[in-house]
Amino acid sequence: MTISDTGVQETRSATSGRRVLVVEDERHIRDLVCLHLGLEGCMCDPVGDGPDALKHIREQAYDLIVLDLMLPGVDGVTVCRAIRREPLNFDVPILMLTARREESDKVLGLESGADDYLTKPFGVRELVARVRALLRRPRQLAAPAGAERGGVVTAHGITIDPARRSVTIAGQDVDLTAQEFSLLHLLASHPGIVFSRDALLARIWKGDVHVTDRSVDTLVKRLRRKVETDPANPTVILTVWGSGYKCADV
Repeated sequence: MTISDTGVQETRSATSGRRVLVVEDERHIRDLVCLHLGLEGCMCDPVGDGPDALKHIREQAYDLIVLDLMLPGVDGVTVCRAIRREPLNFDVPILMLTARREESDKVLGLESGADDYLTKPFGVRELVARVRALLRRPRQLAAPAGAERGGVVTAHGITIDPARRSVTIAGQDVDLTAQEFSLLHLLASHPGIVFSRDALLARIWKGDVHVTDRSVDTLVKRLRRKVETDPANPTVILTVWGSGYKCADV
């Protein structure tokens, strides 16, 4: 077996047997995507509108979602935000398709919870390459490590004890609100894992309809003032531009 053969097998193993939801209202594009992802070994569920997409994400767990921005019934941004609030697929990688080339549209898609975007018309090789890359990424866990057990989490000199609801830095107690504590515990329990704003809204506020992305940014700023040495130049709670927030790798 040649080195190139080995590389093909490794990339195919990243896609083989993966279930993909393809949400695209233009049938020829939907069929094209399903055809080539099928050749990669993916099992595709083709969907043509927003309401049908919402039905699928509530009933089936997926390894990847290919999502058009412009959809009949419910637009792609709304579907994307709904996915990040659904417990079954809240952390699924989302590749957003868009016919719009303006930077603001791409940013809107990414800030809504998408992991990557592809502008139409696109090449099949680029589509497959982006799908492979997304499927190689580690998925977030369903719940913070140790949350059910009440295990102590330590990261970057910060000690978090969920059983006592206490946080200490260099032996000094830090007074946090319930939301600040939940955010810190979630991020510190998964160092290096990026949480989109929508994922944080779903996990911290638990479905409260009166909060927005701005609520997440405000909470992060408050938390940084309490746990960062220099809140203006954070080293623990990091911004991942266009994606969300993460705790720095340990």
